[in-house]
Amino acid sequence: MTELIDIIKKVQLTHSLNKQELVSILKDDSSDATLFAAANEVRKKYVGDEVHLRGLIEFSNICKCNCFYCGLRKDNASVQRYRMSVDEIISLAGKAKDYGYKTVVLQSGEDAFFDKEKMCKVISSIKALNLALTLSIGEKSYEEYKAYKDAGADRYLLRIETTDKKLYQKLHPSMSFENRINCLQNLKSLGYEVGTGCLVGLPEQSDESLADDILFFKKLGADMIGLGPFIPCPDTPLQNTQGGTFTKALKVMALTRLILPDINIPATTAMETLQQNGRILALQSGANVVMPDVTDEDCKQKYTIYPGKAGLNNTAQDYKNSIVKSIEAIGRTISQGYGFHNKNS
Repeated sequence: MTELIDIIKKVQLTHSLNKQELVSILKDDSSDATLFAAANEVRKKYVGDEVHLRGLIEFSNICKCNCFYCGLRKDNASVQRYRMSVDEIISLAGKAKDYGYKTVVLQSGEDAFFDKEKMCKVISSIKALNLALTLSIGEKSYEEYKAYKDAGADRYLLRIETTDKKLYQKLHPSMSFENRINCLQNLKSLGYEVGTGCLVGLPEQSDESLADDILFFKKLGADMIGLGPFIPCPDTPLQNTQGGTFTKALKVMALTRLILPDINIPATTAMETLQQNGRILALQSGANVVMPDVTDEDCKQKYTIYPGKAGLNNTAQDYKNSIVKSIEAIGRTISQGYGFHNKNS
């Protein structure tokens, strides 16, 4: 235990660990309290006590991909599919602004209906509302990413999910690990704030693989990292597998904060889904962002990446009010800014 505490003290000061040091912390839970406290201190030092709220709009659950873990996978016939119109998306962004959000996150399955022209219309219209904009819409060509950036998109979230190439290929039929990496590199080269992340607790995933994930985040120079526990979803190939644990996901998140001290890290809905008060525990262990869902209730219920998603039965305004209250109860404040990555490490 003394050795682990020394490693935690080291990374708190230097923001650097090798793979074996990361693995040693991931494998041993005896120093978790020290780890979480260190991540919280680094969060406070580098990004302060403000929590950035970002309004999430899930505008289509139609997807051409067949990822084994995702409830929206193409072959899942039990999903009630929906797709918002361009005007509906823009209108919902306007509502998010009225709720007080400074940033919206557009998320969808990989839906070919939204070609470059449609997406650019959505992006430019939302930017005209004086909002920061994050896209989370999957793998696109360099030209598409450039068009989105030229239209005003600020950030792009594309989770690697796992850097274990063999496992990645197994879980993502007809997809290319190399293309995933290439997409992230293209986004960096185009000047986006780039977000990525991983699922924690996938079948056949090792602590060594998770350590590689964290080192990948560092090598990429990510601006934001979104991660959470793997939650098995009905009607998917992984429906009967064991899911990830809240604690392991929290440890990966805390280590990510220690390694990348000034980036933005959301307390994800998956953490709240798996553990009551999970979002607050994440905010007290390194996170500084929350992404409340502003999608209309009917659509929100159908965006079933995993079962039991937190907040499904709340209106957008009530959900935000509840989150604000819980954040303020732990002495944190709601940011009034756009929440860009302030590189100061």
